[in-house]
Amino acid sequence: MKKLITYPILIALFNLITAEEKATITPAQDSKHVGKYEKVCGQVASTYYADENKGKPTFINLDKPYPDQIFTVMVWDSDRKYFKFKPEDFYRDKEICVEGKIRDYKGVAEIIIKTPKEVTVIEKKPVETKND
Repeated sequence: MKKLITYPILIALFNLITAEEKATITPAQDSKHVGKYEKVCGQVASTYYADENKGKPTFINLDKPYPDQIFTVMVWDSDRKYFKFKPEDFYRDKEICVEGKIRDYKGVAEIIIKTPKEVTVIEKKPVETKND
């Protein structure tokens, strides 16, 4: 009887551990992952709040700036209320990771986010120098 109870618990623990260890992909790898839920990390190369366009999207481009962007994180204007800051200003020049379903929009991979909880800012550790 103990084996029947232990086995499902072990499977659940294995699934939990492997889900948390999911590998991240780079913006350059994203086209191979369209349609999948992934974690993408990269350097913010450019940002833009298109407040005169339909839907007023905010574009956060990773690794390469517009118009040569290879990956875009997008926030619709209707979701900006969930941010206590302007995403185009706050994320500018930072290294970030986003999680979500990758989709293709006119040849550029993107993840649409709704809240800042879907973004992790990677804090860079200061380089230590030795004083001789």
